[in-house]
Amino acid sequence: MTFPIYPLAGEFAAEIGDVDLRAIPAPETMEAIRSAFARFAVLVFPQQQLDSQQHLAFASHFGPLERTVDVAMKRSQSRIDPKLADVANVGPDGSVWQADSRRRAFERGNRLWHTDSSFNSPAGYMSMLYARSIAPVGGNTEFTDLRTAWDTLAAPLQSRVRGLWAEHSILNSRRKLGIREFTTEEAEAFAPVLRPLVREIPESGRTSLYLAAHIGRIEGLGEEEAIELLEVLTSHATLPQFRYAHRWRVGDLVMWDNRCTMHRGMPFDDLRWPRDMQRATTSDRPDAFGAPDAERRVSRDY
Repeated sequence: MTFPIYPLAGEFAAEIGDVDLRAIPAPETMEAIRSAFARFAVLVFPQQQLDSQQHLAFASHFGPLERTVDVAMKRSQSRIDPKLADVANVGPDGSVWQADSRRRAFERGNRLWHTDSSFNSPAGYMSMLYARSIAPVGGNTEFTDLRTAWDTLAAPLQSRVRGLWAEHSILNSRRKLGIREFTTEEAEAFAPVLRPLVREIPESGRTSLYLAAHIGRIEGLGEEEAIELLEVLTSHATLPQFRYAHRWRVGDLVMWDNRCTMHRGMPFDDLRWPRDMQRATTSDRPDAFGAPDAERRVSRDY
């Protein structure tokens, strides 16, 4: 069976029709989905009706499911399957978070341009976010294409960033929001790891920038120089012509390639409107950066 593909943003995002993900698609359909994913990097599957196990089953065909931040931080009272990341603004009892909730403050990091699990070992490969309920206004998710951003980067800047490695930790992005205190469990779970600023995507053969708000230091650069370089790269990579903004509908499943995209959640009235979004993320190869990931950990006291 073939399915219709409707491009949403040039060669970056596309909507996939006539695919019911409650059962794993036939091998030829899965191969066509993989081909479309390598081409576009962001795929939208509308009008799905998935339970948690069906969501996880489809995601597992794109690599091993990773440990979620909730599990890494040893959060209690998870309201959903612990293999899924809880991207909602409600607690286990279904009530909307309070304004002073630390969890709310921590999750506001999703509004920064970021790449899921660049700070994990192995890093994140594919994410699938599923909308169970949405706010009536606001709350779009914006994506940006780091492949095209690389293709259009000035040659001198391409030469400058090739070979540079940056330190990633989710605690870096939360520091940018003003969070300064972290538990021992958080510091241990999210010790920084080294990632290149430029990488190759094997399925497409394309070169991509690899950026995220999780970046702190850049090896070989002073703090001010690193901050300036990251600002230049991020400003270029998030130009409007590289973006796709997704307006959510209940039942949308959106999958994206963390190796060559960044995304951010847009604001909505999260103290008024409950929103239930759940995400499955799979891990990249342990040797995706040219060496086993364990060798890329940074032995520094944060």
